[in-house]
Amino acid sequence: MQTLKHSVEKRLLTASRAIFLRKGFQKASMRDIARASGICLSNIYNYFPSKDALFCTIVRPAITTLEQMLRLHPDTTEPGDSQTLAANDPERIIRDCTALLSKHRTQLKLLFFCAQGSSLDDYKERVSRQYSTLLPQSPAGTDGKDTISGFYNRLHTAWMFALFEEIIRQKIQPKDYEPILRECLTGESWQATHSHSL
Repeated sequence: MQTLKHSVEKRLLTASRAIFLRKGFQKASMRDIARASGICLSNIYNYFPSKDALFCTIVRPAITTLEQMLRLHPDTTEPGDSQTLAANDPERIIRDCTALLSKHRTQLKLLFFCAQGSSLDDYKERVSRQYSTLLPQSPAGTDGKDTISGFYNRLHTAWMFALFEEIIRQKIQPKDYEPILRECLTGESWQATHSHSL
């Protein structure tokens, strides 16, 4: 019985993912999902209470990984914590971003480009706002050497989302994730470009 339930859930999630990718959340219907999965419409509700629940289940692994990565941001843990050291390690950040894109590219595409009308429609804005208050802050213009402004935190989070979106939009191949992320996250190209104009 458990095997059958798992098999039905898997068929529903696979069919839903394809429908959401093709039509987006808003235009996809439960009838489309029933047709694509071969599962009776009324039976779908025994597994998922709504279209939104299906969508959220599909993208949840990407959200979990993404938010774990964001929490490893510098200064979000106690001094001396190994997570703080890892977050200050550019190689670790590049590896984490590469792993996120490699493992969850499809879910990220759904989250960033297909979520309109779902409960995750404003996900990027909510997360950017949340992380803008996560780190210690100092008022603008003060000499808070150990603090970062809320504006910077928000901008950094929005920039990370924009980077992931552009990698997905441009259909960058997995083999190219690491060099592109290295270029963007270490700022080497920016420094080389701007050193000529200084």
